[in-house]
Amino acid sequence: MTTDPDAAAAGSSPVTGPTPTADGSGSVTTDAELVDAMTLPGVPDEFQRLWTPHRMAYISAGREPMEQNCPFCAAPEKSDEDGLIVARGKTAYVLLNLFPYNSGHLLVCPYRHIATYDQATDEEVAEIGALTQRGMRVLRAVSNCDGFNLGMNQGAIAGAGVDGHLHQHIVPRWASDANFFPIIAKTKALPQLLGDVRRAVADAWDA
Repeated sequence: MTTDPDAAAAGSSPVTGPTPTADGSGSVTTDAELVDAMTLPGVPDEFQRLWTPHRMAYISAGREPMEQNCPFCAAPEKSDEDGLIVARGKTAYVLLNLFPYNSGHLLVCPYRHIATYDQATDEEVAEIGALTQRGMRVLRAVSNCDGFNLGMNQGAIAGAGVDGHLHQHIVPRWASDANFFPIIAKTKALPQLLGDVRRAVADAWDA
């Protein structure tokens, strides 16, 4: 027998009926034979999804030929404003993501052109960690965010947009940032220009 969850939740009598089998015979499945859906893959879980269809223009463009210089190698050679750089350390630096998941989306990159985390030196690992921690504190102070997503996509197969140069993501999150607007309207509201965000974060970095 199958039960209408909406009817049950409303306190009305369950709606019952035959449950078709795989062969279409329409035989009735007893309650004892039903499987708890929460034990199956592909059902709702405790994770939240950050929908970002606004980035499809970047994704659908395909893997265009990389510029002669890696963008993360070229950025430190520019001014902070032109390179969207927030802070510079000894072995690593912090910049804004040109294609942000959310306002204030930061990237922490080593200066050296290395592809994976296990290629980083102890000094680079320590500074990437320290800059990530500082970035979280600054973003929390300037944006009053509710949480963060942190991570590294290692290799193109794992979703790295620039798979040849290691970079750590710091994505600020707010309780209301995963709403219907980007899903239905395919639009992501980013309330600040990148230059304004860079200035605000950079000003607060050493404050």
